[in-house]
Amino acid sequence: MERAVISPSLNQNYLLCPSRAFSTRLHSFSSSTRNLSPPSSSSIKLQHSSSSSSVLSSVSNGGASLTRCNAVLSNSSSTEVSELADIDWDNIGFGLKPTDYMYVMKCNIDGEFSKGELQRFGNIEVSPSAGVLNYGQGLFEGLKAYRKEDGNNILLFRPEENANRMRNGAERMCMPAPSIEQFVEAVKETVLANKRWVPPLGKGSLYVRPLLMGTGAVLGLAPAPEYTFIIYVSPVGNYFKEGVAPINLIVENDFHRATPGGTGGVKTIGNYAAVLKAQSIAKAKGYSDVLYLDCVYKRFLEEVSSCNIFIVKDNVIATPEIKGTILPGITRKSIIDVARTQGFQVEERNVTVDELLEADEVFCTGTAVVVSPVGSVTYKGKRVSYGEGTFGTVSKQLYTVLTSLQMGLIEDNMNWTVNLS
Repeated sequence: MERAVISPSLNQNYLLCPSRAFSTRLHSFSSSTRNLSPPSSSSIKLQHSSSSSSVLSSVSNGGASLTRCNAVLSNSSSTEVSELADIDWDNIGFGLKPTDYMYVMKCNIDGEFSKGELQRFGNIEVSPSAGVLNYGQGLFEGLKAYRKEDGNNILLFRPEENANRMRNGAERMCMPAPSIEQFVEAVKETVLANKRWVPPLGKGSLYVRPLLMGTGAVLGLAPAPEYTFIIYVSPVGNYFKEGVAPINLIVENDFHRATPGGTGGVKTIGNYAAVLKAQSIAKAKGYSDVLYLDCVYKRFLEEVSSCNIFIVKDNVIATPEIKGTILPGITRKSIIDVARTQGFQVEERNVTVDELLEADEVFCTGTAVVVSPVGSVTYKGKRVSYGEGTFGTVSKQLYTVLTSLQMGLIEDNMNWTVNLS
């Protein structure tokens, strides 16, 4: 029997997939599982369920196939496995590449989360009246896993910070959330189950996407009666097409990302749909992304569509303060701490557009971009350039220290990384 990396939880799992498409994917899975890397010294064997004579049984449901799969833990681990997935690691870019497994955990109306489990990555069945679809009751997180220089150990970067941020966002969105321990353990399980998809050192990272959403059916405006927590992963390279080359931003005057008292400070799904219009217009004009201003005075910097903004003037670093309208970025927080340990003065305060245009350096931070230098900013038709087509001195120093910490190339005196063997 083929071995595969599946959680030891033995509940039946259901994925809603078109039967023909799933049959094709199942054939591919069956022929590829020899290359799956188990998450520990134990391996998992697919086993027949008591109600079926085959590993996978299909139940007809409205022209779709409800497929269920049982798994049991095996203590034998004699199968030789391939360490890496067979893809072009030099050209992975930043886009979804379906991996082997995702993590799923449910929460009923009592607010208690059940024990989660790993399932084959695939579609999920959701009611058309689910809270997330009708009223946008959903949050997501983003963090990364890195393969160390030894090629075997994996590092997570500050997963407890993501857990805390999700819990804060869930409180704002009237949602229950996994505990910090549940969140971190789920991330560990998911990364280890997909270990072969973690890029080699220097080729990228494994992007980890936790989702929390109201999946219970609701018609009137109210919190959903049931919630689902999911984690999926994908290997990624650089977020911007420019790679680590400087990006070009345009300051947005007409569209606003957030308002005081709104949800701009939490990672709710609606915040990101709201920036797509302005971002699309900017990219059509050749810009990399949009830099938003406050909606009251239209003169203070807030953030870029998916990352925080920093300016440097006379070796002093400044970034907009956290006050409810911008996301409290974990990379932002980390860069501030790294900068201070490197002897830089860092100010969290209101930063004006005029200061931006007079800055010596400008850079962005975020889980996806890590640290991205800004090559130019355009404001009301005026374009201001920074540097000479590369990192500035300050941003380069901070980028080097942070990425070296994330990849385990220097000692982690900050206790930020979590090692997975």
